[in-house]
Amino acid sequence: MSVPDLPQGYTHLARTLQWLAILACSAAIGALLAWLHVPAALLLGPMLAGIVIAAAGGTARVPNAVFLVAQGIIGCMIGKVVPLSIAGELLSRWPVFVFGVLAVIAVSASLGWLLTRMQVLPGTAVLWGSTPGAAAAMIVMAEAYGADARLVAFMQYLRVAVVAATASIVARIWGLNPSRVVADVVWFPGIAWLPFAATLALATLGPLLAHKLHIRSGAFLIPLVAGLLLTHLGWFVIELPPWLLILSFAAVGWSVGLRFTRPLLIHATKAFPRVLACTVALIVLCGVLAGVLVIVANVDPLTAYLATSPGGVESVAIIAASSKVDVPFVMAMQTTRLLALIVLAPVLMRHIAAPPRSRYP
Repeated sequence: MSVPDLPQGYTHLARTLQWLAILACSAAIGALLAWLHVPAALLLGPMLAGIVIAAAGGTARVPNAVFLVAQGIIGCMIGKVVPLSIAGELLSRWPVFVFGVLAVIAVSASLGWLLTRMQVLPGTAVLWGSTPGAAAAMIVMAEAYGADARLVAFMQYLRVAVVAATASIVARIWGLNPSRVVADVVWFPGIAWLPFAATLALATLGPLLAHKLHIRSGAFLIPLVAGLLLTHLGWFVIELPPWLLILSFAAVGWSVGLRFTRPLLIHATKAFPRVLACTVALIVLCGVLAGVLVIVANVDPLTAYLATSPGGVESVAIIAASSKVDVPFVMAMQTTRLLALIVLAPVLMRHIAAPPRSRYP
């Protein structure tokens, strides 16, 4: 009997069992969150499953190549969903958009700066966690710029949950029920194979080019920008079946969740009250900004509230689609803020972040 071979075989079996547990746990949690109409359930489920397995002592990890391609696919997804009407909306009401976008970014950056000075979380994690953009995009960019993606995910999805719940309550006050308009998703539709192959090539070659050129967050940004420009010029069709998006969200969720350790979870739990208070403050201040839009720009209250809502683009889109609001205005404001954050967030991190004083496991 070869004793040295036993640990290797045992490790391989343990890793396989861990992944089986991760898959089962991800499916169960994701299905529960989707049933409860929780935004980004298909990303949150795998992330929470990864946290459970990691906290139990699991050592499984997502290969870096898989994580990079998942970033590229998410970049393609955002490039596809940016509305074509955004240019017309921006040109016709540009002062309103400049105020709405920059004011929300300024408020979130100020709160992030305050939490940084309070040393709630180390380094720039609290600033990335406070940015009111698409959560998956901010997590990917934070990772590329050296922040702790685990803590960023903790802040981002806490805010997404609170914002979604608040926006749903506001919509229900206005007599709306967003959950009734969610259409059944066809997970395995017919595929246009040539556009699908081109999309996979963009999602794969974009991260590869970013790696070769040493472009931080390029794995996400190159497919996003290229897909956005080529699609709107009519030269490219992005084909992303739902099952591929599920796998991409799962890869990002697992990559983040599996790196949570028990000491980190304890630290995040201790920081929870202050992070929650900051999230509530951000929602209230964005509500004040919505009131300014109502008074100054003649925007109806619900449209203004949804347009300035700090994060959770998917949930805001569902609520807007089910209500009598200016949907192009809401989505143009949300999308413009996301694109502005992609450009401005790294600059803000460099100028207002305090030097990290400690490193958490």
